[in-house]
Amino acid sequence: MQKYSFRNDYSEGMHPDMIAALSATNLEQQQGYSEDVYCEKARTAIKEKIGNNDTDIHFVSGGTQANAIVITSALKSFEGVICATTGHINVHETGAIEATGHKILLVSSEDGKVKPSDIIAEINKAEDHHMVRPGMVYISNSTEVGTIYSKNELTALSAVCKSHGLYLYMDGARLGSALCSEDNDLTMSDLAGLCDVFYIGGTKNGAMMGEAIVIVNDSLKKDFNYHLKQRGALLSKGRLMGIQFMELFKENLFFELATHANKMSKKIADAIKAKGYAFLTKPQSNQLFPILPLKLIAKLSEKYEFYTWKKMDDEHAAVRLVCSWASKEEKVNEFIEDICK
Repeated sequence: MQKYSFRNDYSEGMHPDMIAALSATNLEQQQGYSEDVYCEKARTAIKEKIGNNDTDIHFVSGGTQANAIVITSALKSFEGVICATTGHINVHETGAIEATGHKILLVSSEDGKVKPSDIIAEINKAEDHHMVRPGMVYISNSTEVGTIYSKNELTALSAVCKSHGLYLYMDGARLGSALCSEDNDLTMSDLAGLCDVFYIGGTKNGAMMGEAIVIVNDSLKKDFNYHLKQRGALLSKGRLMGIQFMELFKENLFFELATHANKMSKKIADAIKAKGYAFLTKPQSNQLFPILPLKLIAKLSEKYEFYTWKKMDDEHAAVRLVCSWASKEEKVNEFIEDICK
């Protein structure tokens, strides 16, 4: 029996609308390196959703690539990036940022978020030119532990960054899930007003691959294409990503897919709460971190794939359950039934 996966939100291929659009345009001749008409249509659609035409939008293949290029293009050689200990660039990117010569300045965080006080503390540590100077704050929304930023939280971070001359960069690998959370009060327009640069994740929200980097701060726009090319991110067939983002944003598909993922996760979260189990972090997005008995984890593992995230004690561990844009409701219901048994 093949196990059903709740390990991640990129196990499936891509939404059928994208397959149809790619197929329909397959034999058209287009300009290369994201200068085609479809990338331009995608950029226009994204700018309309953001409500800001004065942004530069670039398409890259994946999140690690986006993070490495954005961070290294923005920082001076002696500058570092502030990041939560749980941050993706710290935990799951194989030292990609350090490999470019930039130090990650870590701040402790149980909920995956960076706080204004964390930023001030790191600034105060950098007393003079003998120490790495903070140049950017990296956050992700939703975070690597499923939590989301509120508008007040992001506004406070933005204010601290602006007052101290730091760039604020948001990793949006799961931005769709964050924006469609029942707890969310941020809009895409807010992101453009509060962040210097962010990216919109397609890979984890219905696309075959691809992330859209949105540069708001004018000082980061100049020569960005040079950085893309130098690091192998300027794809000759950039149209493939442009077509996907065109489909995601020409109407509301991006938000519809994220809403489905959140809805499926909420069903599971509600069932787990009803059984009296606690969570490592508050369920807010399509990532859940329930704390379950090891015996139940072993039983569920016979039929389903998921990560055991953190051992809590000799009898319990937190697991990570992720629903996707394509998670089947019947499988979600089956999983809930097995928990309730």
